[in-house]
Amino acid sequence: MEKDEKEMGERLEAAATLLERTLSWLEERQGIGEVERISATVEQSRRETELAGKLEAAERELAELKASAASVLNPLRKTVPAATSEMLAKHGIGEGPVDVRTLDAALAGLSLEQRIAVKSQLLRAGAIA
Repeated sequence: MEKDEKEMGERLEAAATLLERTLSWLEERQGIGEVERISATVEQSRRETELAGKLEAAERELAELKASAASVLNPLRKTVPAATSEMLAKHGIGEGPVDVRTLDAALAGLSLEQRIAVKSQLLRAGAIA
């Protein structure tokens, strides 16, 4: 029995030694994990800053593209039909910006629909501001 007790004690001692080794190994691994988590947080913050900068640049580029697309998709007509030019010339209104009061006086003899049509053409041509 003494032999069994001695053998049991040795086994318990060996198990305790293994447990101590395992515990120290786990503590080391846990310490490494914390360092990994901290460095991952720092890298994530850097990445977020980098992505925020890229997002701002993309938004500026998008705004510029929208502005240029608006002018391409909606070009202003720069010419006025010949009949309109002739009618305005008869009333002394030539090339360049047209004074609204002078235009109204020149269009007084036309019907409402015709005045609206002439003013629309002048607006598209950029002659009326």
